[in-house]
Amino acid sequence: MDIQREKKSGIQKKHLLYGLIGALALVFILWLVFGNHSSTMSIDKKSVTISEVTYGIFNDYIRVSGKVEPISVVQISPEEGGIVMEKVAEEGTFVNKGDVIMRLSNSSLDLQILNAESEVAEKQNMLRNTQVTMQQDKLNNETEKANLDIDMTRKRRAYNQYSKLYKEKLVSREEYLKAKEDYELADRKYLLINKRLKQDSLYRYVQMDQMEDNLTNMRRNVAMIRERKHKLEVVAPISGELGLLDVELGQSVQPGQKVGQIYDQSDFKVVAEIDEHYIDRVVPGLEAYVKRQNRSYKLKVRKVYPEVKNGSFKTEFIFVGERPDNIRTGQTYSIDLQLGESTKSLMIPRGSFFQTTMGEWIFVLDPDGKVAYRRIIKIGRQNPTHYEVIEGLEKGEKVITSGYERFGTNERLQF
Repeated sequence: MDIQREKKSGIQKKHLLYGLIGALALVFILWLVFGNHSSTMSIDKKSVTISEVTYGIFNDYIRVSGKVEPISVVQISPEEGGIVMEKVAEEGTFVNKGDVIMRLSNSSLDLQILNAESEVAEKQNMLRNTQVTMQQDKLNNETEKANLDIDMTRKRRAYNQYSKLYKEKLVSREEYLKAKEDYELADRKYLLINKRLKQDSLYRYVQMDQMEDNLTNMRRNVAMIRERKHKLEVVAPISGELGLLDVELGQSVQPGQKVGQIYDQSDFKVVAEIDEHYIDRVVPGLEAYVKRQNRSYKLKVRKVYPEVKNGSFKTEFIFVGERPDNIRTGQTYSIDLQLGESTKSLMIPRGSFFQTTMGEWIFVLDPDGKVAYRRIIKIGRQNPTHYEVIEGLEKGEKVITSGYERFGTNERLQF
């Protein structure tokens, strides 16, 4: 016979166990939903640089290093080739425009001068002989014309006389006709000699004119060759410092060959290499400043070279107004190049964190300064001292601006 057991009333041990398990499950669920699961790294607060987000005037400029160079460099190239016989000036000396730098010798050019002068002399003799011959021909023609003139006069007179006698029937018809034909022949000869004299005169004028032109051209050619002789003395095209003279005595130099250069010392320029990141923003006319001897000197961009080499492009600056007193070729200047207008913006100091984050995020301290959290931000312009903050930060917040290499992928820093 079964015995019916009596049920116990109230909270039993198993109920406590179930409640404890349920409470633990609820706490775990709440931790999963609301808990901070970011990876955390403990660091010494003194080992990082903490900076404050500020709001103020942001100067849009970059700092570049430039080298002082002469305002221009002029190449020395002889117009005539030859053998170097003498170096008059030495490298590093100051030369004035027109000063002889070196002298060349060219025997071939000397021979050309002699040949040209010989041709001119021969042409002059030919011209004189031609003039004599033409003058003789002219005299012969004029003599022949005079004879024909007298002959025609006589035969005209005889023809007139025979005409009267023939009318009076004192001479025969044959004699009359012969006198008439002789006169007409003399008249035609006279007309022909006049025509020939006119044509000869025109021919002589044209021929003499051509020969004079040829002789003038030959004289001009001789003068030009002689002028080439003077160009064997290579002179300075401008006043300045002779920076390079790459020739030796006895060396053969070709026309147009670069043998040296002169630095124009009348003014200076500063040449700088700028990171290609700014190539779209650097244009001629931008202002820049350089500090020397506790003074600031103004410059402006003169020329921008579009070619990019090794991640940078070349830019030339010239001084506007005063120049430093001790400026010399080869000096290195630190230049502040103004890229745009100054504006009021949120800013944070430059730091090595940028190399890791590229300005896309930063560690921001909480108000009590005990923990720093990773936060997405957006960086705009930058100058040598500050980054412009476009979004993600507020004025007065504290951020870590030192390097992040040792933080790895941690999203939370515990001080």
